Amino acid sequence: MTSEKKKFGELTKAEMPLFIDLYELTMAQGHLERGHNITSSFDLSFREMPENRGYVIVAGLEDVVDYVESISFEEGALEFLQGMGFKKSLCEYLADFRFTGDMRAVPEGSVVFQHEPIVEITAPIVEAQILETVLINQIGFQSLIATKAARIYDTVQRYGQGQSLIEFGARRAHGVEAGIKASRAAYIGGFEGTSNLAAGVMYGIPVMGTMAHSWMQSYETEEGAFESFIETYGEESILLIDTYDTITGAERVKEIVQSKGVNIKGVRLDSGDLVSLSKQVKDITGELGIYITSGLDEYKIDQFLQDGGIATGFGVGGNLVTSREIPVAEIVYKLVQTEENGKKTPSMKFSDGKRTYPGEKSILRIVKNGKYQKDVLALKGEELEGQEQLVDIYNNGKLVYELPKLKAIQENAIESIFSLPKSCKKIENHEPYKVEISDGINALVETLL
Repeated sequence: MTSEKKKFGELTKAEMPLFIDLYELTMAQGHLERGHNITSSFDLSFREMPENRGYVIVAGLEDVVDYVESISFEEGALEFLQGMGFKKSLCEYLADFRFTGDMRAVPEGSVVFQHEPIVEITAPIVEAQILETVLINQIGFQSLIATKAARIYDTVQRYGQGQSLIEFGARRAHGVEAGIKASRAAYIGGFEGTSNLAAGVMYGIPVMGTMAHSWMQSYETEEGAFESFIETYGEESILLIDTYDTITGAERVKEIVQSKGVNIKGVRLDSGDLVSLSKQVKDITGELGIYITSGLDEYKIDQFLQDGGIATGFGVGGNLVTSREIPVAEIVYKLVQTEENGKKTPSMKFSDGKRTYPGEKSILRIVKNGKYQKDVLALKGEELEGQEQLVDIYNNGKLVYELPKLKAIQENAIESIFSLPKSCKKIENHEPYKVEISDGINALVETLL
């Protein structure tokens, strides 16, 4: 397969449309041969909420739109498919491929719950299935990271003093693209910056960082390392003080700052009993900022704050960008309706534990005094109370949605977090948010059963 020179961490333009599971094209060829490329509606949703999650923050829609806008099966990709044994008829279809259907979706930064369609695709079935792999990949992963970031953000807002949150996870991410997308998702979830320069240039996320232990170890003395860094970076300096002994390091920083009459941003603690050390360091360094790192997540930050730890900001890495305790989004893309010769036929799965709800849908959110009360999952067009959460993204293959700026998405996420009931935001033992199934859907289910 021929293709242009690779960019690090990226698929080439020829390879990108092949980021697709084989069975999608196996089915596509069969549908085309049988003249069965019927209009179909698919829902992308969580059957059940991820474990110990009371809500999910949606992220990744912009990448889905970018994919739809740019997908093109070029000569190299078609040669590869023919070499695998796919027929000329399928390759000719793919050579002219473009999305011609409709897409509705929940905007990025919004919250969703079980059974609610994050994205709904209505298109010829071959088109709808070609999009499946990317939809699950982009929205599933980024939504997990944005949700974990939001849990950390909410923990700090509720129990802290608005400490800054910086994402430090690129080196622990599962690949280059995952690291960059995780930075974006973390920003959506409420983080204010990243250590990842690529995410900074791609998305305009503020880039922040401190120093490594190797800087300290490369100098003969700790004092020399501190002084050299301050001479280089001045007031922006954040000094890592736990390389040898944290308390001694704090005392040395204080001595240098006082003797030289310089102002610096603060110090960083990366090991040990962070609660106890932060209090002792505060007593020594006074008004200097204290930045806490070392394997943090919402649980450790919650415990740190509850125990009276002192911090100006937190740097969160691998546990965030891998969503460590829930690394896989059990998100599904299921057929809910077909249309042939003008007749719409609702469809659902009946299998135990994997039942789906049929038909095109609406998510109607009941909001009172700025607080979310409950959602109603209804049939599209069913006249019920509530604010519709699904918006039009594509109509007949035309993009009709203006993608918001990343900052606006973050603001939407923060507003969504504050609008949720406190009981469903608990990081442990949360109460499920109420999602009612409408009479229309229940009647349709009974009919199909």
